[in-house]
Amino acid sequence: MRRRAFRMISLFDKVPRYLLGWKELGWTLIFSALFAFVFTLLSIPFSSNPWLEIMGGGSVILMVSFFLACVVIVIVSRMLLFRRGYLKGVSVFGYILWSLGEMVLVSLLYTFFTVRGERAGLIDIGDRSLLKVFFEALVFAFWCMGIPYLISCLYLSLAEKGNTMRLTDYGSVVSDAPAKSYEEKKITLFDNSGALKFSISSENLYFIESDDNYIKVWYSDSSGQVRQYMLRCRLKTVEDSFAGSDLVRCHRKYIVNITKVRILKAEKEGYKISLGPADNAVTIPISRTYEQNVLARFNSKNS
Repeated sequence: MRRRAFRMISLFDKVPRYLLGWKELGWTLIFSALFAFVFTLLSIPFSSNPWLEIMGGGSVILMVSFFLACVVIVIVSRMLLFRRGYLKGVSVFGYILWSLGEMVLVSLLYTFFTVRGERAGLIDIGDRSLLKVFFEALVFAFWCMGIPYLISCLYLSLAEKGNTMRLTDYGSVVSDAPAKSYEEKKITLFDNSGALKFSISSENLYFIESDDNYIKVWYSDSSGQVRQYMLRCRLKTVEDSFAGSDLVRCHRKYIVNITKVRILKAEKEGYKISLGPADNAVTIPISRTYEQNVLARFNSKNS
């Protein structure tokens, strides 16, 4: 069984992209809103929040306006996070600061609405200073936002880990073909829901191409024709699942089967590899990030 080296996550590591997708950010937002609503209801008997002492018409309107404004702030913030995360990436430290920034903005908004409510005679904050109101709001925001953010990250990480494990778990697949051992290097791919979608011998697979949240698998069929198959799966998941195999990441968009490389050539803009049948060869660039690893694997294969 292949062993992998695990290390502690650094604050300066990039946040995995599966935490920054539209679906994942949307799920986090919905879960956080529901969590905050339930937490607020459960905390009413134990809270000294002046907003909860008077539930007249004016204060209800004020409260609804505040919550709607909070939703707008978080939605805009998460949209900006999605854009930055997919274009440049976000470090773990940056993600934490971004989330704390959202809590600070919500707390400032709460303080603003509280002052407006007191001036309108809807809320009585007693002898509380504005600074105390702000810090009380910040603590409450941490419980209502920080905890669900943490739970969401843990859940999405476990879900992604499950997808990674399913990619190499094909022992329970029903087939009329004779049982084959793992040593025959069969590549079995599942989609994000865990459903088996594609299974092929590694000797017939050329490369895998990323297309946003989908991948295109380029392979040769039984007649030798080059074909492609698309399924919903992340390239990073494939890379993690088949680390140490003949599949090698050479570019942010490509994973290649190192045994199918026909030509490796150096050009001014960097290395490129050619693979596939001679009459239908495909040229794929090697980015600087993966250059040394690919060259080492290529030299090892040919030594």
